[in-house]
Amino acid sequence: MPKMLGKRTIIFENKPHIVSYGSIVGKKEHEGPLSEEFDDFITDSFFGEDSFEKAESKLQKTAVQIALDKVGLKDNDIDTLFAGDLLNQCIGSSFGNKERGLPFVGLYGACSTMALSVALAAIFIDSGAAKRTVSVTSSHFCSAERQYRFPLNYGSQRPQTAQWTVTGSGAVILEKEGSGPHLEAAVFGEIKDLNITDTNNMGAAMAPDDVKIRPYP
Repeated sequence: MPKMLGKRTIIFENKPHIVSYGSIVGKKEHEGPLSEEFDDFITDSFFGEDSFEKAESKLQKTAVQIALDKVGLKDNDIDTLFAGDLLNQCIGSSFGNKERGLPFVGLYGACSTMALSVALAAIFIDSGAAKRTVSVTSSHFCSAERQYRFPLNYGSQRPQTAQWTVTGSGAVILEKEGSGPHLEAAVFGEIKDLNITDTNNMGAAMAPDDVKIRPYP
């Protein structure tokens, strides 16, 4: 069973293991410095679909399938699926995973969603509520722009300092036993309002000014 250290830190007794992962990204991300770390990429922002939101759902579905295929697992081998995205009603996650028929925990944590989904999955495993879980999250630049600012076809001008939402999805499979990396603990933070009102400066809203972001080596 997990144990508490202070008010925010959960120590895992069984140390859930990461046994597989899958990732797929957009063209821009594939051309970046982390290109070789991703399993797959797309060059069409629609990913063969007729909307950016459907494309994002397909990204999630693909990332989960990559993770399952790596270790020869099927949907019915998974006990619980933890998923989230940046869209209303978590439609990227729900439509992307609705055909899997798995117990579904929908999450909305913005840029913390991947860490949140893995932490909650680890708690399930460590407590005995699940034996094997999938954690997955996604974002899509084009769907996020429509969600938070203006649809791209509106043609609004973005300032040069505006951040760019990642187009991609990542999935992680956790088990109680395994030989891969394991989770020692999870730490849950508290809500802080930094009074950022610039919708183009998402980075400042999510990270205090005393956090130092080092550049890629």
